[in-house]
Amino acid sequence: MGLPLFGCPDAMSEKSIEKWGMETRAIHAGLDYSGETGAIIPPVFMTSTFESGNSGGFDYTRSGNPNFRNLEETLASLESGSRACVFASGVSAITAIVSTLAAGDRVVAEENVYGCTFRLFDAVFEKFGIEVVYLDLTKEESLVAIGKHRPALVWIESPTNPLLKVIDIEACSSAAREAGAALVVDNTFASSCVQRPLELGADLSLLSTTKYTNGHSDALGGVVCTRSDEWGDKMTFAQKALGLQPSPMDCWLIQRGVKTQALRMERHCKNALAVAQFLESESSAIMVRYPYLSSHPQYELACRQMSAGSGIVTVDFGLSLDQTSAFLERLELFKCAESLGGIESLSCHPASMTHAAVPVAQRHEVGITDSLVRLSVGIETVDDLLNDLRYGLAAIDS
Repeated sequence: MGLPLFGCPDAMSEKSIEKWGMETRAIHAGLDYSGETGAIIPPVFMTSTFESGNSGGFDYTRSGNPNFRNLEETLASLESGSRACVFASGVSAITAIVSTLAAGDRVVAEENVYGCTFRLFDAVFEKFGIEVVYLDLTKEESLVAIGKHRPALVWIESPTNPLLKVIDIEACSSAAREAGAALVVDNTFASSCVQRPLELGADLSLLSTTKYTNGHSDALGGVVCTRSDEWGDKMTFAQKALGLQPSPMDCWLIQRGVKTQALRMERHCKNALAVAQFLESESSAIMVRYPYLSSHPQYELACRQMSAGSGIVTVDFGLSLDQTSAFLERLELFKCAESLGGIESLSCHPASMTHAAVPVAQRHEVGITDSLVRLSVGIETVDDLLNDLRYGLAAIDS
């Protein structure tokens, strides 16, 4: 017998996928539901409703869609998980996890947490009886203290937003396990290409797929990946019950973006290291943070835990708010915007933008000053980026 018209039906078996490299899996995983057309790229299933009894078990897009499942298969594979659940945004993914808690539950969180995560805990979930304790989880004594708080969840980012602290995921995993808690790692700043928290013992790896996963600043999304069927079922329930589902079009765009993620991340990392080295050597900054700079406080940990430094550089010029604003306003390539992880470079003033919801005293305590700037380094020609920074620095020196 000859081969089927559209190729060998076993070519995309789970066993084959496990043997592929990350770049291959990003391109070839999650290609189901092409029907009998032989389409190399599955279409966008722009429908709210499915006829009952279909082979995929779909009924209503709020509770599942072929584009969701394709993207979930791909991201679970890239994060070394067995389950993934996609959401409308990174904040939706955060909401899904926290929705599993009950009144009286406690969360131990890294003190330098994303501003929207802080706002959700402080302004939304606190009134439902969820308590959050913030600790500096780069310190050994904080890891030891996790158990005494008896948390249901331990919540970290690594690197953190915006100070780029690198948290020891394996150590946090051990401390959380001893405390009977699940460890959640927000992996957005690192990306699946640079770091895989599930391999380091995390129970849940969370990403805003709006950022590096998609990489083109044209779609919103989030995902929670896990190796636990129990957690996978909880996330699927939250997606449906809370209406946290993404749009099929956004999933399709993110699926397209992830196919080039490995190539993009190589350039992001290379450019960001060059920017960090430039700022450290040629500016009067009082602090430059980048995980793969030898001056980074957790440099050795970063080299063990991450395969590269990712694409974010944080710098504190030690200037007034007006001077910092003048620097940002003069930049041409580093557009001032809240997001990150796209092909284009962006600048951000965390104190007035991403972390404005954090009280001033708490911002200053963790190091988010009025002169702190976060740079999301894109994939442009690196000399152009350095020249743009020189032009911005001239506004400070003049």
